[in-house]
Amino acid sequence: MFKYFHFTILIIILFYLSILLIMFFFQRSFMYHPSSKNYIPEKITFNYEEIFIPVNSEISLKSWSTNIHQNQKTILFFHGNAGDLDARIYKLNAFNDLGINFLIISWRGFSGNQGKPTEKGLYEDANSAVKWLNQEGIKNENIILYGESLGTGIAVELSSKNDFGGVILESPYTSMVDMGKKFYPFLPVSLMQRDRYNSLKKIKKITSPILILHGKADNLVPFYMGVKLFDEANEPKSSYFPTFDGHMMKYDEGMKKNLKNFIKSLP
Repeated sequence: MFKYFHFTILIIILFYLSILLIMFFFQRSFMYHPSSKNYIPEKITFNYEEIFIPVNSEISLKSWSTNIHQNQKTILFFHGNAGDLDARIYKLNAFNDLGINFLIISWRGFSGNQGKPTEKGLYEDANSAVKWLNQEGIKNENIILYGESLGTGIAVELSSKNDFGGVILESPYTSMVDMGKKFYPFLPVSLMQRDRYNSLKKIKKITSPILILHGKADNLVPFYMGVKLFDEANEPKSSYFPTFDGHMMKYDEGMKKNLKNFIKSLP
């Protein structure tokens, strides 16, 4: 009986250790989903140019730009952890309806780009996009960083180190460690997490005007995370927290009105 008990404990320990090893070495496969196609195709209603923004000698980022002109406010859009540029067409259509210029980039490993996504790598991608806009005559003061889900962590990183015209965070998380603890409470996430995206730690460093968007019915990134980031953010700050929106927020009149008012308020 005693022997059987020890054997059972040993099997449980080995099983748990195997889970730890799998989660540690394959964690980025659980975090980044470039081949995901969980969206309904939309018709493009805007004119755009497809470009490839160089990051280094091996990686260029497939991107779409529209109406890039000097001294005009331009949204630099950082998408989430799944899908490609086509999955954001309905948002880009809305930007076009509002008369807002934009540049949307796809991350390394997404949309056919070379490389594999990592926290450090995505920061490098984002900085390369800012550099490209600067070379096109768009100063940081006219760039509005827009982060969607995973992309909010990149927008927070960049704006915590440089001033921009504005920052928009849609469905933001406090950190990937906090997200990991939510989904894997049985794992020592704080010790295992490689790509941490600690937005809560950085948001106090942002001095640019900020708009935080988060649906109260978000069942992926808890709504309280968006509220916590908003509470910690410096003024000037605005929020839009619709009651029935989930993680992929609706681009309805309420959303468009808040985006328009925020952008109009920027100096």
